Amino acid sequence: QVQLVESGGGLVQPGGSLKLSCAASRIRFSFYSMGWYRQAPGKQRELVAVITSSGSTKHGDSVKGRFTISRDNAKNTVYLEMSSLKPEDTAVYYCNAGRSFSDSTYVPDYWGQGTQVTVSS
Repeated sequence: QVQLVESGGGLVQPGGSLKLSCAASRIRFSFYSMGWYRQAPGKQRELVAVITSSGSTKHGDSVKGRFTISRDNAKNTVYLEMSSLKPEDTAVYYCNAGRSFSDSTYVPDYWGQGTQVTVSS
């Protein structure tokens, strides 16, 4: 079965930086779009960023200019670099493998278990 394992979460001060990693296994990694979702208690799940198999990226408005998604196909790993972190970025961050369509829709097919990011003084 497909496995996605996130790492790199933790506690960081506002304005700080953090880099999340997601290692994929048992998947034809380079054929998939990869995405990051986040969910905070009591809030809707939010798509943070997507990177397609061709390397095109899209970032949610709330993180644009602060977060950057990237991938290393040789390592079967997708990353989320986060900077200028705000308390409202606090959430569980989930890695996904899925499909991107010509209308820019992203559909996740597989989910990781998530990693907690807490932004607080």
